[in-house]
Amino acid sequence: MRKIIHIDMDCFYAAVEMRDNPALREVPLAIGGAAERRGVISTCNYVARRFGVRSAMPSGLAKKLCPPLVLLPGRMALYQETSRQLRAIFLRYTDLVEPLSLDEAYLDVTQSRCCGGSATLMAAEIRHAIASELGLTASAGVAPNKFLAKLASEQRKPDGLFVINPDQVEAFVRPLPLAKLPGIGRKTAERLASLGLYLCDDVRALPRAELIARFGKLGEMLAERIWGLDDHPVQAQRVRKTIGVETTLACDLLDEQACRQVLRDLIPELERRFLPRYGREQLMGQGIKLKFADFQQTTVYRRGSYQPERFHLLLHEGLGRMADKPIRLLGLVVGLPQEGEINQLSLMLEPADLSPLS
Repeated sequence: MRKIIHIDMDCFYAAVEMRDNPALREVPLAIGGAAERRGVISTCNYVARRFGVRSAMPSGLAKKLCPPLVLLPGRMALYQETSRQLRAIFLRYTDLVEPLSLDEAYLDVTQSRCCGGSATLMAAEIRHAIASELGLTASAGVAPNKFLAKLASEQRKPDGLFVINPDQVEAFVRPLPLAKLPGIGRKTAERLASLGLYLCDDVRALPRAELIARFGKLGEMLAERIWGLDDHPVQAQRVRKTIGVETTLACDLLDEQACRQVLRDLIPELERRFLPRYGREQLMGQGIKLKFADFQQTTVYRRGSYQPERFHLLLHEGLGRMADKPIRLLGLVVGLPQEGEINQLSLMLEPADLSPLS
Protein backbone atom coordinates (compact mmCIF):
# COMPACT_ATOMS: atom_id res chain seq x y z
CA MET A 1 0.00 0.00 0.00
CA ARG A 2 1.58 3.25 -1.12
CA LYS A 3 1.37 6.63 0.61
CA ILE A 4 1.15 9.34 -2.05
CA ILE A 5 0.98 13.10 -1.54
CA HIS A 6 -0.11 15.41 -4.36
CA ILE A 7 0.89 19.05 -3.90
CA ASP A 8 -0.78 21.69 -6.06
CA MET A 9 0.14 25.35 -5.62
CA ASP A 10 -2.76 27.82 -5.51
CA CYS A 11 -2.81 30.12 -8.60
CA PHE A 12 0.98 29.84 -8.59
CA TYR A 13 2.16 32.59 -10.95
CA ALA A 14 -0.43 35.05 -9.66
CA ALA A 15 0.37 34.10 -6.06
CA VAL A 16 4.06 34.88 -6.58
CA GLU A 17 3.16 38.30 -7.99
CA MET A 18 0.78 39.03 -5.09
CA ARG A 19 3.44 37.98 -2.60
CA ASP A 20 5.97 40.37 -4.12
CA ASN A 21 3.45 43.20 -4.54
CA PRO A 22 0.80 43.21 -1.77
CA ALA A 23 -1.16 45.91 -3.65
CA LEU A 24 -2.22 43.17 -6.09
CA ARG A 25 -3.79 40.92 -3.46
CA GLU A 26 -7.27 42.40 -3.50
CA VAL A 27 -7.59 43.15 -7.22
CA PRO A 28 -8.49 40.75 -10.05
CA LEU A 29 -5.12 39.62 -11.39
CA ALA A 30 -4.11 37.38 -14.28
CA ILE A 31 -0.83 36.31 -15.87
CA GLY A 32 -0.89 35.97 -19.63
CA GLY A 33 -0.37 37.50 -23.04
CA ALA A 34 -1.70 40.91 -24.00
CA ALA A 35 -5.29 41.00 -25.26
CA GLU A 36 -4.37 43.07 -28.32
CA ARG A 37 -1.85 40.37 -29.31
CA ARG A 38 -4.36 37.56 -28.88
CA GLY A 39 -2.74 36.35 -25.70
CA VAL A 40 -4.07 33.60 -23.45
CA ILE A 41 -4.48 33.55 -19.68
CA SER A 42 -1.92 31.32 -17.98
CA THR A 43 -3.38 31.63 -14.49
CA CYS A 44 -5.39 34.09 -12.41
CA ASN A 45 -6.10 34.77 -8.77
CA TYR A 46 -9.34 33.87 -7.02
CA VAL A 47 -10.65 37.43 -7.21
CA ALA A 48 -10.52 37.23 -11.02
CA ARG A 49 -12.13 33.77 -10.98
CA ARG A 50 -15.24 35.24 -9.38
CA PHE A 51 -15.71 37.17 -12.64
CA GLY A 52 -15.48 33.96 -14.66
CA VAL A 53 -11.83 34.35 -15.72
CA ARG A 54 -10.09 31.00 -16.18
CA SER A 55 -6.77 29.55 -17.32
CA ALA A 56 -6.42 29.01 -21.09
CA MET A 57 -9.04 31.71 -21.74
CA PRO A 58 -8.23 34.32 -24.42
CA SER A 59 -7.04 37.49 -22.71
CA GLY A 60 -9.51 39.56 -24.73
CA LEU A 61 -12.44 37.55 -23.37
CA ALA A 62 -11.03 37.78 -19.85
CA LYS A 63 -10.94 41.59 -20.11
CA LYS A 64 -14.56 41.63 -21.29
CA LEU A 65 -15.67 39.49 -18.37
CA CYS A 66 -13.59 41.52 -15.93
CA PRO A 67 -12.83 45.08 -17.14
CA PRO A 68 -10.71 45.94 -14.05
CA LEU A 69 -8.51 42.87 -14.62
CA VAL A 70 -4.80 43.55 -14.06
CA LEU A 71 -2.96 41.56 -16.71
CA LEU A 72 0.76 40.92 -16.23
CA PRO A 73 3.12 39.24 -18.72
CA GLY A 74 4.72 37.10 -16.02
CA ARG A 75 8.30 36.50 -14.89
CA MET A 76 9.15 32.95 -15.84
CA ALA A 77 12.68 32.99 -14.44
CA LEU A 78 11.27 33.90 -11.02
CA TYR A 79 8.60 31.19 -11.20
CA GLN A 80 11.23 28.61 -12.15
CA GLU A 81 13.44 29.62 -9.24
CA THR A 82 10.47 29.45 -6.85
CA SER A 83 9.68 26.00 -8.24
CA ARG A 84 13.23 24.88 -7.43
CA GLN A 85 12.73 26.10 -3.87
CA LEU A 86 9.51 24.07 -3.70
CA ARG A 87 11.31 20.97 -4.88
CA ALA A 88 13.97 21.46 -2.20
CA ILE A 89 11.20 21.37 0.42
CA PHE A 90 9.73 18.18 -1.09
CA LEU A 91 13.13 16.45 -1.06
CA ARG A 92 13.35 16.84 2.71
CA TYR A 93 10.69 14.13 2.93
CA THR A 94 11.42 11.79 0.03
CA ASP A 95 13.61 11.36 -3.03
CA LEU A 96 10.59 10.06 -4.95
CA VAL A 97 9.29 13.36 -6.30
CA GLU A 98 7.58 13.54 -9.71
CA PRO A 99 7.03 17.13 -10.89
CA LEU A 100 4.06 17.56 -13.21
CA SER A 101 4.75 21.24 -13.81
CA LEU A 102 6.41 24.12 -11.99
CA ASP A 103 3.64 24.20 -9.39
CA GLU A 104 2.51 20.59 -9.03
CA ALA A 105 4.12 17.33 -7.96
CA TYR A 106 3.55 13.82 -6.64
CA LEU A 107 5.54 12.58 -3.64
CA ASP A 108 5.79 8.91 -2.70
CA VAL A 109 6.40 8.92 1.08
CA THR A 110 5.70 5.22 1.63
CA GLN A 111 9.19 4.57 2.99
CA SER A 112 9.75 7.97 4.59
CA ARG A 113 10.27 7.97 8.33
CA CYS A 114 9.51 11.68 8.68
CA CYS A 115 6.64 12.53 11.03
CA GLY A 116 6.62 8.96 12.29
CA GLY A 117 5.76 7.76 8.80
CA SER A 118 2.44 9.67 8.71
CA ALA A 119 1.74 10.96 5.18
CA THR A 120 -0.93 13.27 6.58
CA LEU A 121 1.50 14.94 8.98
CA MET A 122 4.12 15.21 6.23
CA ALA A 123 1.62 16.93 3.92
CA ALA A 124 0.72 19.35 6.70
CA GLU A 125 4.39 20.10 7.38
CA ILE A 126 5.10 20.66 3.69
CA ARG A 127 2.23 23.12 3.40
CA HIS A 128 3.46 24.96 6.50
CA ALA A 129 7.02 25.14 5.12
CA ILE A 130 5.75 26.52 1.81
CA ALA A 131 3.76 29.20 3.64
CA SER A 132 6.48 30.20 6.11
CA GLU A 133 9.50 29.99 3.81
CA LEU A 134 8.07 31.04 0.44
CA GLY A 135 5.02 33.09 1.45
CA LEU A 136 2.72 30.97 -0.75
CA THR A 137 -0.16 28.56 -0.20
CA ALA A 138 -0.57 25.03 -1.49
CA SER A 139 -3.34 22.47 -1.51
CA ALA A 140 -2.48 18.85 -0.75
CA GLY A 141 -4.11 15.47 -1.22
CA VAL A 142 -3.06 12.26 0.52
CA ALA A 143 -4.17 8.85 -0.77
CA PRO A 144 -3.00 5.30 -1.58
CA ASN A 145 -2.28 6.13 -5.24
CA LYS A 146 -1.62 8.99 -7.65
CA PHE A 147 -5.10 9.07 -9.15
CA LEU A 148 -6.81 9.50 -5.79
CA ALA A 149 -4.17 11.87 -4.41
CA LYS A 150 -4.73 14.30 -7.27
CA LEU A 151 -8.48 14.20 -6.79
CA ALA A 152 -7.99 14.68 -3.06
CA SER A 153 -5.94 17.86 -3.51
CA GLU A 154 -8.85 19.40 -5.43
CA GLN A 155 -11.28 18.87 -2.56
CA ARG A 156 -10.05 21.68 -0.30
CA LYS A 157 -8.66 24.27 -2.73
CA PRO A 158 -7.37 26.78 -2.05
CA ASP A 159 -5.01 26.31 0.87
CA GLY A 160 -6.39 23.00 2.13
CA LEU A 161 -5.56 19.37 2.91
CA PHE A 162 -7.73 16.35 2.16
CA VAL A 163 -6.94 12.75 3.07
CA ILE A 164 -8.37 9.54 1.58
CA ASN A 165 -7.42 6.63 3.81
CA PRO A 166 -7.47 3.12 2.33
CA ASP A 167 -10.68 2.29 4.13
CA GLN A 168 -12.32 5.44 2.71
CA VAL A 169 -11.62 4.74 -0.98
CA GLU A 170 -14.92 2.97 -1.60
CA ALA A 171 -17.03 5.77 -0.11
CA PHE A 172 -15.06 8.42 -2.00
CA VAL A 173 -15.14 6.78 -5.43
CA ARG A 174 -18.68 5.44 -5.71
CA PRO A 175 -20.46 8.85 -5.95
CA LEU A 176 -17.64 10.43 -7.98
CA PRO A 177 -18.87 11.98 -11.26
CA LEU A 178 -17.20 10.37 -14.28
CA ALA A 179 -16.45 13.86 -15.60
CA LYS A 180 -14.01 14.26 -12.67
CA LEU A 181 -11.82 11.42 -13.87
CA PRO A 182 -8.58 12.37 -15.66
CA GLY A 183 -8.96 11.77 -19.38
CA ILE A 184 -12.73 12.29 -19.39
CA GLY A 185 -13.37 15.48 -21.34
CA ARG A 186 -16.67 17.20 -21.97
CA LYS A 187 -17.54 15.20 -25.11
CA THR A 188 -16.64 11.88 -23.52
CA ALA A 189 -18.70 12.75 -20.45
CA GLU A 190 -21.65 13.58 -22.71
CA ARG A 191 -21.24 10.26 -24.52
CA LEU A 192 -21.23 8.39 -21.22
CA ALA A 193 -24.24 10.36 -19.99
CA SER A 194 -26.15 9.42 -23.15
CA LEU A 195 -25.75 5.81 -22.01
CA GLY A 196 -27.02 6.63 -18.53
CA LEU A 197 -23.54 6.62 -17.01
CA TYR A 198 -22.89 9.62 -14.76
CA LEU A 199 -21.09 8.31 -11.68
CA CYS A 200 -18.39 5.73 -11.05
CA ASP A 201 -21.04 3.68 -9.31
CA ASP A 202 -23.09 3.58 -12.53
CA VAL A 203 -20.24 1.92 -14.42
CA ARG A 204 -19.49 -0.72 -11.81
CA ALA A 205 -22.40 -2.84 -13.03
CA LEU A 206 -20.71 -3.32 -16.42
CA PRO A 207 -18.22 -6.19 -16.81
CA ARG A 208 -14.63 -5.19 -17.61
CA ALA A 209 -14.78 -6.99 -20.98
CA GLU A 210 -17.86 -4.99 -21.97
CA LEU A 211 -16.24 -1.71 -20.96
CA ILE A 212 -13.20 -2.45 -23.10
CA ALA A 213 -15.33 -3.64 -26.03
CA ARG A 214 -17.42 -0.44 -25.90
CA PHE A 215 -14.76 2.14 -25.13
CA GLY A 216 -11.35 0.64 -25.98
CA LYS A 217 -8.50 2.24 -24.01
CA LEU A 218 -10.97 4.51 -22.26
CA GLY A 219 -12.78 1.37 -21.09
CA GLU A 220 -9.53 -0.05 -19.71
CA MET A 221 -8.97 3.12 -17.73
CA LEU A 222 -12.55 3.20 -16.47
CA ALA A 223 -12.34 -0.41 -15.32
CA GLU A 224 -9.56 0.63 -12.95
CA ARG A 225 -10.60 4.12 -11.85
CA ILE A 226 -14.21 3.27 -10.91
CA TRP A 227 -12.73 1.08 -8.16
CA GLY A 228 -10.16 3.71 -7.14
CA LEU A 229 -7.27 1.70 -8.58
CA ASP A 230 -4.06 3.09 -10.08
CA ASP A 231 -0.75 1.22 -10.03
CA HIS A 232 1.36 3.90 -11.72
CA PRO A 233 4.45 4.57 -9.60
CA VAL A 234 5.80 8.02 -8.80
CA GLN A 235 8.59 8.57 -11.34
CA ALA A 236 11.40 10.64 -9.91
CA GLN A 237 13.02 10.97 -13.33
CA ARG A 238 10.49 11.73 -16.04
CA VAL A 239 11.70 11.15 -19.59
CA ARG A 240 10.99 14.01 -21.94
CA LYS A 241 9.41 12.66 -25.10
CA THR A 242 8.99 15.73 -27.29
CA ILE A 243 10.23 19.26 -27.92
CA GLY A 244 7.86 21.76 -29.48
CA VAL A 245 7.22 25.35 -30.35
CA GLU A 246 3.98 27.14 -31.17
CA THR A 247 2.64 30.60 -31.89
CA THR A 248 -0.74 32.27 -31.58
CA LEU A 249 -1.23 34.25 -34.77
CA ALA A 250 -1.83 37.99 -34.74
CA CYS A 251 -4.84 37.39 -36.98
CA ASP A 252 -6.63 34.28 -38.18
CA LEU A 253 -5.26 32.76 -41.38
CA LEU A 254 -7.27 31.05 -44.11
CA ASP A 255 -4.60 30.92 -46.79
CA GLU A 256 -2.30 27.87 -46.82
CA GLN A 257 0.54 29.87 -48.30
CA ALA A 258 0.39 32.30 -45.38
CA CYS A 259 0.51 29.33 -43.01
CA ARG A 260 3.57 28.04 -44.85
CA GLN A 261 5.35 31.31 -44.10
CA VAL A 262 4.57 30.84 -40.42
CA LEU A 263 6.09 27.37 -40.69
CA ARG A 264 9.24 28.80 -42.22
CA ASP A 265 9.51 31.18 -39.26
CA LEU A 266 8.87 28.47 -36.65
CA ILE A 267 11.19 25.77 -37.96
CA PRO A 268 14.46 27.62 -37.09
CA GLU A 269 13.18 28.24 -33.55
CA LEU A 270 12.27 24.56 -33.18
CA GLU A 271 15.69 23.48 -34.47
CA ARG A 272 17.39 25.90 -32.09
CA ARG A 273 15.73 24.03 -29.24
CA PHE A 274 16.65 20.48 -30.20
CA LEU A 275 19.80 20.63 -32.35
CA PRO A 276 22.27 21.52 -29.56
CA ARG A 277 21.50 18.18 -27.89
CA TYR A 278 20.04 15.93 -30.59
CA GLY A 279 21.06 15.38 -34.17
CA ARG A 280 18.44 15.36 -36.91
CA GLU A 281 19.00 11.64 -37.47
CA GLN A 282 18.24 10.84 -33.81
CA LEU A 283 14.68 12.16 -33.84
CA MET A 284 11.82 9.69 -33.91
CA GLY A 285 9.12 11.72 -35.63
CA GLN A 286 7.55 15.12 -36.11
CA GLY A 287 4.10 16.63 -35.91
CA ILE A 288 2.01 19.73 -36.34
CA LYS A 289 -0.82 21.17 -34.23
CA LEU A 290 -3.49 23.47 -35.62
CA LYS A 291 -5.97 25.33 -33.45
CA PHE A 292 -8.83 27.02 -35.27
CA ALA A 293 -10.82 30.17 -34.61
CA ASP A 294 -13.55 28.15 -32.87
CA PHE A 295 -10.84 26.62 -30.61
CA GLN A 296 -11.18 23.16 -32.11
CA GLN A 297 -7.80 21.66 -32.86
CA THR A 298 -6.22 18.81 -34.76
CA THR A 299 -2.83 17.14 -34.50
CA VAL A 300 -0.98 15.19 -37.20
CA TYR A 301 2.12 13.20 -36.24
CA ARG A 302 4.41 11.01 -38.32
CA ARG A 303 7.20 8.72 -37.19
CA GLY A 304 10.46 8.64 -39.10
CA SER A 305 13.61 10.69 -39.53
CA TYR A 306 13.44 14.48 -39.27
CA GLN A 307 12.87 16.41 -42.48
CA PRO A 308 11.93 20.09 -42.20
CA GLU A 309 9.98 20.01 -45.47
CA ARG A 310 7.73 17.28 -44.06
CA PHE A 311 6.01 19.92 -41.91
CA HIS A 312 4.48 21.34 -45.09
CA LEU A 313 2.92 17.95 -45.91
CA LEU A 314 1.57 17.69 -42.37
CA LEU A 315 0.17 21.21 -42.65
CA HIS A 316 -1.67 20.32 -45.85
CA GLU A 317 -3.15 17.20 -44.25
CA GLY A 318 -4.20 19.09 -41.11
CA LEU A 319 -5.90 21.82 -43.11
CA GLY A 320 -7.71 19.17 -45.14
CA ARG A 321 -9.36 17.85 -41.99
CA MET A 322 -10.95 21.20 -41.17
CA ALA A 323 -11.68 22.75 -44.54
CA ASP A 324 -12.22 26.51 -44.65
CA LYS A 325 -11.72 27.05 -40.92
CA PRO A 326 -9.51 30.03 -39.99
CA ILE A 327 -6.37 29.13 -38.01
CA ARG A 328 -5.47 31.00 -34.80
CA LEU A 329 -2.53 28.87 -33.55
CA LEU A 330 0.13 26.77 -35.23
CA GLY A 331 2.60 24.50 -33.43
CA LEU A 332 5.42 22.11 -34.33
CA VAL A 333 6.86 19.19 -32.39
CA VAL A 334 9.59 16.58 -32.77
CA GLY A 335 9.77 13.20 -31.01
CA LEU A 336 12.91 12.61 -28.97
CA PRO A 337 14.79 9.30 -28.93
CA GLN A 338 13.89 7.04 -26.01
CA GLU A 339 16.07 4.40 -24.38
CA GLY A 340 16.01 1.22 -26.42
CA GLU A 341 14.24 2.86 -29.35
CA ILE A 342 15.92 2.81 -32.75
CA ASN A 343 15.07 5.19 -35.55
CA GLN A 344 14.72 3.26 -38.79
CA LEU A 345 15.31 6.47 -40.77
CA SER A 346 12.18 5.71 -42.78
CA LEU A 347 11.34 8.28 -45.41
CA MET A 348 7.79 6.95 -45.66
CA LEU A 349 4.96 8.67 -43.83
CA GLU A 350 3.40 6.24 -41.38
CA PRO A 351 -0.19 6.28 -40.06
CA ALA A 352 -0.99 9.33 -37.96
CA ASP A 353 -0.53 9.28 -34.21
CA LEU A 354 -3.20 11.64 -32.95
CA SER A 355 -1.87 11.94 -29.42
CA PRO A 356 -1.73 15.57 -28.15
CA LEU A 357 1.45 17.56 -28.58
CA SER A 358 3.28 17.93 -25.28
